[in-house]
Amino acid sequence: MIIAIDGPAASGKGTLARRLASHFSLRHLDTGLTYRAAAAAILKQGVSLEDEAAATDVASKVDFAALDRAALSLHEIGEAASKIAVMPSVRRVLVEGQRRFAKTSPGAVLDGRDIGTIVCPDADVKLYVTASPQVRARRRTDELNSSGITADRDAIHADLVRRDERDSTRSDSPLRPADDAHLLDTSKMDIETAVRKAVGIVDSL
Repeated sequence: MIIAIDGPAASGKGTLARRLASHFSLRHLDTGLTYRAAAAAILKQGVSLEDEAAATDVASKVDFAALDRAALSLHEIGEAASKIAVMPSVRRVLVEGQRRFAKTSPGAVLDGRDIGTIVCPDADVKLYVTASPQVRARRRTDELNSSGITADRDAIHADLVRRDERDSTRSDSPLRPADDAHLLDTSKMDIETAVRKAVGIVDSL
């Protein structure tokens, strides 16, 4: 079974994906981390972020089974990831790896921005998870504050709006729901409610 989950930043898709993977005994892949892992490897090897061929070679060797979310959360890694993510050949090798991961038994839950449309267009179930920018900004602020990081909700809201615009208007793999995706607006849901809704969608198919 392959479950594809797409949606904007801070919509709750990552948490939902991990919960669904646990519920259905599937593997989980946060595809955004694959770009961060490639970026981290590129920085570690001293490869230029302007050298697409070298960046692609490094990206092709990323081990998707050994992604460390905490280690990959550094700001400089995120900045580097955003630079290599626009390189067509880097995207191609990472998407190929994501597809291999998805097709490995017993299946997987993948979350990102182009899973249902590009990475796994034939996924058994597609979910598009969203929430209002205001709710997403509040969630991200609360998450950072609980980690001891002082966060400015207004600045986070503005950043999310900018990311939404960039992700949805980019020419390569823009953020959008697949035609056959089930829409799940979590604006008024806690995570437990969202999980129940998502499990119900999967079970009904």
